[in-house]
Amino acid sequence: MFFSKFIIIIVLIIAVAIASLMCVRVIKQSKVGIVMRLGKFHKVADTGVHFLVPFLDHMSYVIDLREHVVDFPPQPVITKDNVTMQIDTVVYYRVTDPARYTFEIANPITAIENLTATTLRNIIGELDLDETLTSRDVINTKMRAILDEATDKWGIKVNRVELKNIMPPHDIQVAMEKQMRAERERRESILQAEGNKSATILQAEGEKQSVILKAEAKKESMIREAEGEKESAILRAEGEAESIRQIAIAKAQGEAEVILKVQKATAQGLRDVFSAMKESDIDDNMLALKSMEALEQVAKGNATKLVLPSDTVRFLGTFKGIKEVLSDDKENI
Repeated sequence: MFFSKFIIIIVLIIAVAIASLMCVRVIKQSKVGIVMRLGKFHKVADTGVHFLVPFLDHMSYVIDLREHVVDFPPQPVITKDNVTMQIDTVVYYRVTDPARYTFEIANPITAIENLTATTLRNIIGELDLDETLTSRDVINTKMRAILDEATDKWGIKVNRVELKNIMPPHDIQVAMEKQMRAERERRESILQAEGNKSATILQAEGEKQSVILKAEAKKESMIREAEGEKESAILRAEGEAESIRQIAIAKAQGEAEVILKVQKATAQGLRDVFSAMKESDIDDNMLALKSMEALEQVAKGNATKLVLPSDTVRFLGTFKGIKEVLSDDKENI
């Protein structure tokens, strides 16, 4: 009897312990729990420890609040110019309202995938092939705005939508590759032509500068050579002028000395003649005749012409004049 009661007590303790453990729930960081009470939504359990009422409360869902990334498979779409292509998208979303996310939509991922496909078809149908290939940012922005508005009632926030791959048909891809190859060849030809043009221009400019520098060097050389010849000619001319001047000075000095000696000799001869005439007591006529002869001899000996005024001749033709000359000469001596 006692043993049976002991077993019952142990079973009850174990049952209470198991029930207590089942009623304690721990919610991790960045997650929330949906607590149901008797099959009805009761509350949202945030991060931390939560105690549930046994047999009444039940944590049905644990929702991750972090941002989710969903890569949807390629979807066939038709452009405005009737080109069928495959486009796959990537959607970034997160849960903002766990209760609405749990009870407003049965399969949120499938709903987002279908909504993305229909939205993409609507947007691509308004664009042609070239615009589709070059308007990724426009398409991404439009899709994000439409999806965000549509999923708001589901407690979902669409943060970003990206077109991952755009795959045109094979023949379109071949044509695009040929077009790109032709464009690359055209750019290569343009770049090569521009390179050749730049090289030719640089070479011509280099040759031009070389010719200019050579001409300037030749000009400078000729100028310096001309200046050297000019200086040399000036120095030679100055030397010749100085030599001529020195010769002229020496010649003038020599002629002056000769003339001075001749004049002194002539004067001495006149004094001797006049002294002899005075001592001989010759008359006036003879004196005038001798004076003329003496003047004639003076003129012949001087190698120049002697021009005398008539008054001087009359003066020298008189004895009185001769005496005055002699007296003057004596005084000068």
